[in-house]
Amino acid sequence: MAIVTGAGRGIGRAYARLLGERGATVVVNDLGSAIDGTGADAAPAAAVAEEIIEAGGTALADTSDIATVAGAEALVGHGIDQYGRVDILINNAGIMRWAELADVTDDDLQQHLAVHVTGSFSTARAAWPHMAGANYGRIVMTTSAGMLGLPNNVAYATAKGAVVGLARSLATAGRGHGIKVNLIAPAAFTRMAGSAPGSADMAPELVAPMAAYLAHEDCPVTGEMYTAGAGRYARMFIAETDGYVHDGSPPAIEDVARRWEMINDDTSFQIPADLMAWSAKFTSHLSDDRTGTKQR
Repeated sequence: MAIVTGAGRGIGRAYARLLGERGATVVVNDLGSAIDGTGADAAPAAAVAEEIIEAGGTALADTSDIATVAGAEALVGHGIDQYGRVDILINNAGIMRWAELADVTDDDLQQHLAVHVTGSFSTARAAWPHMAGANYGRIVMTTSAGMLGLPNNVAYATAKGAVVGLARSLATAGRGHGIKVNLIAPAAFTRMAGSAPGSADMAPELVAPMAAYLAHEDCPVTGEMYTAGAGRYARMFIAETDGYVHDGSPPAIEDVARRWEMINDDTSFQIPADLMAWSAKFTSHLSDDRTGTKQR
């Protein structure tokens, strides 16, 4: 059974429909709110569930508010009660309130965090024991190239960056339980992102194959991040340059300034799998005081 949040419209609808076409039982979750997260409407989730059923699939509509812990738990419980298991969780639900730092309100930030971060955290936490018990699970979190920054998307970018840390942490925890957790950064013209002439080239359906593969049993990776849209699919990653290793006397500001080009040289870099991998590489130049040998 697959749960897709924010599946009543746009990208989430494309995910749900593709999973349904490929034989998955789909719980179509959508509160039916406006782009800014206000209001509710049961019609979008019901319409997508009906589309899947009419195409010969199996689907269930759900309007739980995943921005609340109770809503996230109700969503997963709804699916478990109906189908007895949860194999796939795609956290796609999101909101957007455009504002620069001088204008963004506390509520703007809190609502972005509630939907994108708390919603992703709480649904994953509710599904986790069921996946761990089955020694199998696929969780797809939604980040965004928007985390790279725009002047007027500060609350959205903050939330999407936080989701990356959440997914990377869960990926390490899931390795012993058969649970794989990955991220997708979709690119499509939707109600939230806007539309334009010729927008078929940026249709949500062009994102869906990547999400479906990350949710598939054959998905070979965990803790990774992929962009998808407009017919392009690519890996996005966090990396660190080899940098500059100071030796001898205690480093000074001037040492950092003199080695600035070396610190920023990206000719060679590492892509850490997790915190421990990063730590091992970052401290690999240090010597063990007791043995005089370098750490490996």
